[in-house]
Amino acid sequence: MEPIYEKTFQIRSYEVDMAGRVRPTALLNYLQEAAGDHARLLGVAVRDLIPRGLTWVLSRMHLRLLGTAHSREGLRVRTWPSSREGRFSCREFEVTAADGRPVALASASFAVLDLATRRPVVIGERLPSYPLLPRRAVEDEFATLPRLAEAETELSFRVGWGELDINRHVNNVVYAAWALETVPAEVAERCLLAGLEIAYRAEALYGEEVVARCRQENSGESPVFIHQIVRAGDGVELTRLVSRWRVDAG
Repeated sequence: MEPIYEKTFQIRSYEVDMAGRVRPTALLNYLQEAAGDHARLLGVAVRDLIPRGLTWVLSRMHLRLLGTAHSREGLRVRTWPSSREGRFSCREFEVTAADGRPVALASASFAVLDLATRRPVVIGERLPSYPLLPRRAVEDEFATLPRLAEAETELSFRVGWGELDINRHVNNVVYAAWALETVPAEVAERCLLAGLEIAYRAEALYGEEVVARCRQENSGESPVFIHQIVRAGDGVELTRLVSRWRVDAG
């Protein structure tokens, strides 16, 4: 089996922003879909694991936006697993437009969870081997992201059925969408997202209320925001994020 998998997506009209550009959350969904397709070919998809009492969960994601694309354009996603050590396996992504323009790079770290204990397992002890390509798309050792000490913006959300995935908890892309909603309008309107780092720390379930918080860390033309999402009921930290922005040159 080849270590690199390729899949082409056509950007739909409901996946673009007010300027007609593909949304970062749509890109994250493409990455998730391509990773799932490749895992099925490798025999280690979520549907293969659930009968064994296991499932994949996303631990970290680092997305870099290099360009953009518009509705009806095609995007090619290339993905491959780059490492598998202990309780974590890294997967890489490259996204290009039909004409070869670079659109995004990403690196993600996944864990395999025991459904009974809700704790990660040693992957090599529970999953069959699969081919690796030890090349990173984004060089990131996934150090701990900064914790938000004091928020400037807060928004509340209640988890609905449409935000749950096959693991019956909130899908990983939803956390990114919640976090990006907290960025001030003046930044979101004049800037483009340049990078997004996410650390998933706990799961949110149907009916729970969550609070998305953020604070701008710098001033100038390239804003950086520290984000945090917590469960409102008990204050448990669900996700930490860092978003980086650049001025929209048109």
